[in-house]
Amino acid sequence: MTTDGFTTCLWYDGQAEEAAHFYVSVFKDSGIGAIVRNTGAAPGAEGSVLTVEFTANGQKFVALNGGPEFTFNEAISFQLDCADQAEIDHYWEKLVEGGGEHGPCGWLKDRFGVSWQINALRLTEMIGDPDRQKADRAMKSMLAMSKLDIAALEKAYAGE
Repeated sequence: MTTDGFTTCLWYDGQAEEAAHFYVSVFKDSGIGAIVRNTGAAPGAEGSVLTVEFTANGQKFVALNGGPEFTFNEAISFQLDCADQAEIDHYWEKLVEGGGEHGPCGWLKDRFGVSWQINALRLTEMIGDPDRQKADRAMKSMLAMSKLDIAALEKAYAGE
């Protein structure tokens, strides 16, 4: 990995390698990098995975087996801006695979507890429309959804 830019560190309790492989399987432009094993100097079993460097969707990450002290919550989430319904459907199903949870307004949690916003680029355009009536109809429609439905959002936006 290079020393420029940001690398997001994700804290796990023993699932770092599993999580890294999961994310690499979901996103294009992804791969596993260096895996560092515990030499015995850090807490945990000697030889166990301490960190896994990986890239997902071109973004750099480090998965750290830090223990049970910290867990994920909705205060931090990853937003995926999708071009169409097929992309929304793909990421929605892949990210909840194996025990994730569907949430409101295009949000979900994956099986590791990481929060994701599966957003439609078109929704961003609609709610940013200077015509506040159209924008508000789209927003109200989105607030009633779990997984985003672009066709339903378009109907609400149009006033149908």
